[in-house]
Amino acid sequence: MGERKATRAAYGETLVELGAKYPKLVVLDADLSGATYSNKFAAKYPERFFNCGIAEQNMAGIAAGMAAAGLMPFINSFAMFATGRAFEQIRNSIAYPKLNVKVVGSHGGPSVGEDGATHQMNEDIAIMRAIPNMMVVVPCDTNEMSLAVKALIDYNGPAYLRMCRFATETVTDSVEGYSFELGKGVTLRDGSDVTLIATGITVPMCLEAAKLLEAEGISARVIDMHTVKPLDTDLCVKAAKETGCIVTVEEASIVGGLGSAVCEALSEKCPVPVVRHGVPDVFGRSGSAAELLEYFGLSPKGIADKVREALMLK
Repeated sequence: MGERKATRAAYGETLVELGAKYPKLVVLDADLSGATYSNKFAAKYPERFFNCGIAEQNMAGIAAGMAAAGLMPFINSFAMFATGRAFEQIRNSIAYPKLNVKVVGSHGGPSVGEDGATHQMNEDIAIMRAIPNMMVVVPCDTNEMSLAVKALIDYNGPAYLRMCRFATETVTDSVEGYSFELGKGVTLRDGSDVTLIATGITVPMCLEAAKLLEAEGISARVIDMHTVKPLDTDLCVKAAKETGCIVTVEEASIVGGLGSAVCEALSEKCPVPVVRHGVPDVFGRSGSAAELLEYFGLSPKGIADKVREALMLK
């Protein structure tokens, strides 16, 4: 595994890189540019950066108007405010007319840490996934984040990009044959007994969990499902047929998130036991990122425990 770095850092750096190539790229922020790292773009291209203040609904509306005029807006805030406070504007002003606006939610999931339950947005994937026309992308490391931003700027339509506060290992740059494509999951490790389908920062955890399980004679496949919507159903079905059971892992609510998406797909095409692992139907808590991830079992050991549970169902 590579260096530990937050995906939001790679996001800010990639925006700056793309600014030179795409003169119509504009970036809007709700007074959190230091936390979302959009301040990097602001420093390089101040004439194309707009601080909308603590007014996320207005920011979404402004971005919709910009997109209708031919610009390429990326709007930024904490996931709680980007998808929660501005939901109506995203739904009606951006997604309904299918405008080319990228909604970027930083500080998603319990790894926000000490900010507590009000700021730990565990429901954002479910909320955005339910909106028609909305793509949902959750990169697992800095390499994948950079590739995702570059892919999204060439994608003409609304999308939600989720990133977190927590620094995690870079794993995708060392996987032989790895390539990034929106809507296509990536098998990072092969296995025959069970498949771990993960998204976001839980992907490196799953790779570590697979090593723990290997020591017990359990062969675990690991799939990086960076695009939650549209889901790579074909890859899910292939894994279900070949391994017989699935464990989904996400740093988000299992209600309506990746786990729900996988269950919906497999119930129609290849029913097998699926164990969903992530944040249960509860609000977050206050504590350090490491403490909260451990509390919710989002660790290699916690994931390995869920695999053993899934194997009992085969």
